[in-house]
Amino acid sequence: MAWTWRFEKADGTEAPAGEAPEDFSTQGDAESWIGEEWKTLLDRDVDQVTLFEDGVKVYGPMSLHAEESGEAAEG
Repeated sequence: MAWTWRFEKADGTEAPAGEAPEDFSTQGDAESWIGEEWKTLLDRDVDQVTLFEDGVKVYGPMSLHAEESGEAAEG
């Protein structure tokens, strides 16, 4: 099984994510990676992500913007 993220702009079109990994062996690995890298992806103009397992949509799109996703602001 391969777990992959689709990186998107706010309108749903695909966004380049730089050197993002192609796939993960588990859903947990994919979710851990996005949890660590979401701010970097925002800096690369990625607004939202969708998770796929072997090409089948699992969930998404999920916003990477803290104010929309309920993420607490640091500071």
